[in-house]
Amino acid sequence: MLKTARIVFEDEQILVVDKPAGVVVNRAGTIKEETVQDWLAENFQFSIFNFQNSRHGIVHRLDRETSGLLLVAKTQKAFDFLQKEFRERQVKKEYIALVHGKVKEREGSIEAKIGRIGKFGKFGVIKERYHNVRVSGWGVDGRRITITSDRGKESKTDYKKVSSFQFPVSSLEKMVGQFTKSRVSYLKHHAVDYTLLNVFPKTGRTHQIRVHLKSIGHPVVSDLIYAPGKLLKFDLMWCPRLFLHASKLVFSHPKSRKKVQFSSDLPNDLKQALSFLTLLR
Repeated sequence: MLKTARIVFEDEQILVVDKPAGVVVNRAGTIKEETVQDWLAENFQFSIFNFQNSRHGIVHRLDRETSGLLLVAKTQKAFDFLQKEFRERQVKKEYIALVHGKVKEREGSIEAKIGRIGKFGKFGVIKERYHNVRVSGWGVDGRRITITSDRGKESKTDYKKVSSFQFPVSSLEKMVGQFTKSRVSYLKHHAVDYTLLNVFPKTGRTHQIRVHLKSIGHPVVSDLIYAPGKLLKFDLMWCPRLFLHASKLVFSHPKSRKKVQFSSDLPNDLKQALSFLTLLR
């Protein structure tokens, strides 16, 4: 899988990699397949490899299912500087996401605390009755969503609408002909409208974008963890993986301290998924 990884930029301080979807970033006892960390160890010799707990210079995370830009430091000094930049929220990150439903606002902001819920490693917005937070969004069913939160970690995600799409009903009916009538009826009401977003996470919580977008009623297409089961089976028929791509990074270079920017185009598999939809505007 990592044979398809593309080196976007490299100098004596940093490496910027375009990670393919389906690849885990960091090693773990439960991970058996090759990780980005393994790939770095096998293909490069950076001075930071001599330091313990440096994760081979990997400065931040991307979920296994997410493709896109990943920043690696080649020296301990660069690693420390860039980690500080992330901690102080000086790094600008931009993602492309396709979500279910009509996002009505041209732009919005979600501020809701995120924490672990249940026993299976899922994360979610932590809700408490008497503590309001600011959320902008409308659910798949057209209702206004109100999120309340008190516990968990402070988290903020901004977004801007790029385009609106629809899945042609005639095409949907052909694809789900083997489904029950009730399931087809459900999909015709809930799996027709889609919105392409540029997403800007201001904090770096686990699954933040996916959790926040679900919390306002707009789950990311083909999200194996957070998409409703009734939608997920249909999603995977035309979009075989999570529609989330890390498309832009802006940060201060650890040596020059000047702002640098790197971009990654939408991968071909996600472009192919969009071809099933009709662009509205």
